[in-house]
Order: sequence, then structure tokens, then C-alpha cells
Amino acid sequence: MDMLKVLVADDEMRMRKLVRDFLVKNEFLVVEAADGEEALEKFFSDKDIALVVLDVMMPKLDGWQVCREIRSESKVPIIMLTAKSDERDELLGFDLGVDEYITKPFSPKILVARIDAILRRTGAYAEESVEIGGITLNKQAHEVLIDGRPIELSAKEFELLSFFITNRGVALSRDKILNNVWNYDYFGDARTIDTHVKKLRSKMGDKGDYIKTIWGMGYKFEA
Repeated sequence: MDMLKVLVADDEMRMRKLVRDFLVKNEFLVVEAADGEEALEKFFSDKDIALVVLDVMMPKLDGWQVCREIRSESKVPIIMLTAKSDERDELLGFDLGVDEYITKPFSPKILVARIDAILRRTGAYAEESVEIGGITLNKQAHEVLIDGRPIELSAKEFELLSFFITNRGVALSRDKILNNVWNYDYFGDARTIDTHVKKLRSKMGDKGDYIKTIWGMGYKFEA
């Protein structure tokens, strides 16, 4: 299996080097950013980033702003680093979808252990490519092939199809889909999911029939 890539964003060069050295020693690839704008630029230009380590206090854009931008498009695991130990900061971080919260100073060994645990929990170490019913989904390459031909999916459509395939044969409620793909609790109508499913089915052609509607509940993927 290829080495997983981690984005480390911190304005302190010494801290980035410390984290990078420990990650490289543990067979991770590392991308570095010295401020919030650079972090977003590198994240959105590199589809292979498996996890993000963000410092809260950074120039140009702080860690919270970077986290919000990433979460608007991706469920990639995020670890926040902060020099402050403030319960309000921790609560804000978890509200934004942060997976882990570490206060400086910290042991780099502990950080690497947390990164490893999160990646195992989120299935990043699982097989990167899945083939089923004429569909090939490659998570690392962020690519979907239908009968060998690539199709263009948005980030959310890709995550939605990936979630369906991972849970194939399981009846999925709209609430469960939103909590796992959109990463928030849903209190409105069902149009958000239904609109994305309609577009996804259309792009999948005949294979769109694999996504079955369960009336009054949600959807189920059956190939």
C-alpha cells in the first residue's frame, strides 16, 4: 500500500520540522504550509491528502477558517493544534468537525499515534479501490469508472457514492447519510440528499439503478 499523505499547517518552522520528521520516520508523506492560505491552496490542489494537522493561530487565515473551508468540501480527518487550553476552543473545534484536539506542547510520538488511530478508524488503510457491478471506485485517486470509462463527479457526489458502496445492501436513512457525508445533523427537508442522488444517478447511466429508493426512509445500494 502507498504511503499516506499528511498536510501539516503551522507558521512555526521548528514545529513543522519536528512533526514532519516524526511522520516521515513513521512512513508518511508530508506536505507543509506556513499559513492558512497556503494550507487551503495545497489541500485543494492535492487529492491525495489523507489527514490535515492545523495550527489554530496562523497568519492570513487562522485554523478555524481553514477548517470551515475544508469541511465545506471534504470529510478528511482534521487534527487541531493550539497553544491555549480553552474548553470553548475545543467545543468550537468539535462543532466544526475536528476529529482530534491537541494542546501545545505535545509529544510528537503521541501526535503520530493519534494520526495512526484516526486513519485506521476512518478506513484510510483499507483497500483504495473497490470494484462492484461494473463500477470501479478509487478513493485515493478520487476516480470513478463505469464499465472502464471515467465519469466526472463533484466532491459530494463522490463521497455519496463511496458511502453507498461501502454500505451496500444496507438501508440508509437520510439522517444517517447526511451525518456521514455532509457531517452535520439535519433538521430540514430531504431535498439536499434527493438532489444529489438524482444527479449521481444521471451521471451513472444504467448503473444509477443500483441506488434504490426506500420510500419514507432513504436509499439502499444494490448491485
